Amino acid sequence: MEPKETITIEEFQRVDMRVGRIVAVEEFPEARKPSYKLTIDFGPLGTRRSSAAIRPWYQPHDLLGRLVVAVVNLPVRRVAGFPSEVLVLGAIQADDRVILLQPDDDAELGSFIA
Repeated sequence: MEPKETITIEEFQRVDMRVGRIVAVEEFPEARKPSYKLTIDFGPLGTRRSSAAIRPWYQPHDLLGRLVVAVVNLPVRRVAGFPSEVLVLGAIQADDRVILLQPDDDAELGSFIA
């Protein structure tokens, strides 16, 4: 994949990325891509829901309790009728596999990613 166009530091700073912990994982058979419905605890920001197309690479027991990084200031996106409130971040591999970004275990819920 080619690098994207250069942005300013001000544009980057508008993206609100936070640490959260997955507290619930549900199957999402209605989604076009194999996905889960995730409930994520962001500490002082509360819980938010996300649709994550990661089912081929993760089992629910692998996800429950896991720390993740998510963008929390995007508009709600409806996925097969489900309101996805945050975007969980992952590294897309050459074979399209997704590897979720994960902070160290002692990262505080809701902490800002800089």
